[in-house]
Amino acid sequence: MAALAEVGSAGHFRELLQQKGKSLVVVHFWAPWAPQCIQMNDVMAELAKEHSQVTFVKLEAEAVPEVSEKYEISSVPTFLFFKNSQKIDRLDGAHAPELTRKVQRHASSSTISAGPNDNAKEDLNMRLKKLTNAAPCMVFIKGSPQEPRCGFSRQMVEILNKHNILFSSFDIFSDEEVRQGLKTYANWPTFPQLYVAGELIGGLDIVKELEASGELDTICPKAHKLEDKLKVLTNKASVMLFMKGNKQMAKCGFSKQIIEILNGTGVDYETFDIFEDEEVRQGLKTYSNWPTYPQLYVKGELVGGLDIVKELKENGELLSVLKGEN
Repeated sequence: MAALAEVGSAGHFRELLQQKGKSLVVVHFWAPWAPQCIQMNDVMAELAKEHSQVTFVKLEAEAVPEVSEKYEISSVPTFLFFKNSQKIDRLDGAHAPELTRKVQRHASSSTISAGPNDNAKEDLNMRLKKLTNAAPCMVFIKGSPQEPRCGFSRQMVEILNKHNILFSSFDIFSDEEVRQGLKTYANWPTFPQLYVAGELIGGLDIVKELEASGELDTICPKAHKLEDKLKVLTNKASVMLFMKGNKQMAKCGFSKQIIEILNGTGVDYETFDIFEDEEVRQGLKTYSNWPTYPQLYVKGELVGGLDIVKELKENGELLSVLKGEN
């Protein structure tokens, strides 16, 4: 088989997973228009040379939508790891060092039934420390705040929202290593888990007790109203673009096109990656009454999406709009 196998249909994908059985299969969901995907294909090719027992596959996300939708691929590059036709891990984004670490870890677990690996455990603990400190208030749940995938997680989110608490979340279903590792790291066997300033507060029962005693409001940081937050963000620069990805690395074709148009005007602008903040991603749709991305703002006012920007360019009006003259 070639260093990188290429899959062009859902049927071919299923056959490949079944053929490989217990062997590790690493699948790169990519797009030919994204330069970061081209780079990661090169990384995959190098990894294939080092790990002959691993099957490396590239799958064009938009060409095989039924597979992309099944595994909830919302951006490229995304990497999924399979054994026995089951997904065992996931990596979103062009993170070559993390991809290398995950391949090494899962490949070694395929071939060696060794005892505990102290270095791997140390790396995991460092990662968990970063995750628990990723925001002043972090909650590890099943699913997302918008779509909790268990009753306990739903109740936790409802309590935090009711008290207007500013929090970030991590979906433990998205990373099995984190899901299992956090139980040992925190010495807490169940989810959800709430952390403040990197320290474990506890699970749902503890949070309910804190709510009943009135202590929850003093422990957790309060959120500003979402509308105020969005107003600040849309006015952060004279020209603000809310997109999937950023100037250097667009994560969808529409965002890539609008970046190319704006770059051609020579006007300074800033971007906000909506994948980094689910609250902003959902809230801005209501705030602007505009359901899709990208969204372009000038002096805090919505101009529109890609189609509007294309029309303005064709009419020769874009530059004056970006300068706030029109």
